[in-house]
Amino acid sequence: MDKSSNSINWFEIPATDIERAKKFYETIFNIKMEPLQEMMGMKMVGFPWEAGSGKANGALVQSDMHTPSMHGVIIYLNANPSLQDVMDRIDAAGGKVLMPKTQISTEIGYMGFFKDSEGNKLALHETAKL
Repeated sequence: MDKSSNSINWFEIPATDIERAKKFYETIFNIKMEPLQEMMGMKMVGFPWEAGSGKANGALVQSDMHTPSMHGVIIYLNANPSLQDVMDRIDAAGGKVLMPKTQISTEIGYMGFFKDSEGNKLALHETAKL
C-alpha cells in the first residue's frame, strides 16, 4: 500500500429503508446526502464528498447483499468538531447511544458507539485538540 493512501477508501453502511437511514444520518451529522446512481440492484445515498480530495468516503446501501448488523466490522465516522453534539442527536433521530463519549487518550481524542436507525453498530471519533 502506498504510504500516502488512506487505509479506507470506501465504505457502505447497510440499510433496510434507505430514506429512513438518509434522514437519520442527515439529522445526526447536520448534513445533506445525495442519491447516487443505482447499480447492480443497490440503492445508494452518498455522504458529502469533495472530488479529488483524496479522503475516504462512502454511502448508505439498500440491497439484498447488504444486511444491517451489530456484529460486523466497526467503522469510525468523523464527528469533529464535537462528538458530543452528534451523540446528542442520535436517540431523537431513531438510533441509540451504546457507549457515551469516552476519551481514548490525550493524543488520539474521543470515541463513542451507537446503533443507527437500521440496526448497524457504528462508532464516532473526535480528534484530540492538541
